[in-house]
Amino acid sequence: MKQILLPTDFSENAFNAISFAIKLFKNEACTFHMLNAYTPVIYNVEYVLGYPAQFGLGDAVRATAQKNLNNVLNKIEKKFEINPKHKFETYARFNTVVSGINEFIATHDIDLIVMGTKGATGAKEVLFGSNTVHVIKAIKCPVLAVPSDFLFETPHEILFPTDLEATCKHRELKILKTILELNHGRLNTMHVSSGHDLSELQESNKAKLETMFKDYAFLFHNVSNMELVEAINYFQIKHKINLLIMINNKHSFFHNLFFKNTINQMGFHLNVPFLVIPTI
Repeated sequence: MKQILLPTDFSENAFNAISFAIKLFKNEACTFHMLNAYTPVIYNVEYVLGYPAQFGLGDAVRATAQKNLNNVLNKIEKKFEINPKHKFETYARFNTVVSGINEFIATHDIDLIVMGTKGATGAKEVLFGSNTVHVIKAIKCPVLAVPSDFLFETPHEILFPTDLEATCKHRELKILKTILELNHGRLNTMHVSSGHDLSELQESNKAKLETMFKDYAFLFHNVSNMELVEAINYFQIKHKINLLIMINNKHSFFHNLFFKNTINQMGFHLNVPFLVIPTI
């Protein structure tokens, strides 16, 4: 049974991500863990934390969070037919989002985190909300970020840009294999050439990927005369990509994109769900 974590701030963006997860794993036995990490405004934190029962503040905020979680469950029941393969659990935690998720995955064997790309504010000019970026950066668990207005599409065509410099491990790509199997998807691995032949390391890593995905629909694309961001944008449109995947390590394009440049400056346009896999 897959264990899927669904952080929620009760925004429409968050519910859209929850809906995406339910549809993505419609034929898979799953437990969906819906987590709301709340941090109420407290002026004297030490005092209230020392005597929370005296004021009932913690109980009141937790009760509101739990009520909102129950409302989300009711919304799910109205929107989807009851799936006997799916189980839902709810959790209201007094914590920050990143710390709350970290503590949760430390005690639960989570396969995937699915969340929206924006928070409750939903600023259109921001590609990823701060919580999403912090989770991707800090949590050692695959994160699937779903754009706010994205209507579900079965991920038949998956794009995996790679510089072939890092060696991928089977356990890191386990969730990708699951998605490919469940949705009969095709993995389009794309390398943007700098005009030079692949190095010995790159050839080795390419061969390892081909071996790892020999039982799946797998295509390797070598693209030249393009910058990487331009190649990703072009490929998304030309091949009707339904899912973008990247490996997150400190030397990767993804790391440079998120933590050394701004999204807008890079000209990166994300119109599909984005699966970010951390190196283990």
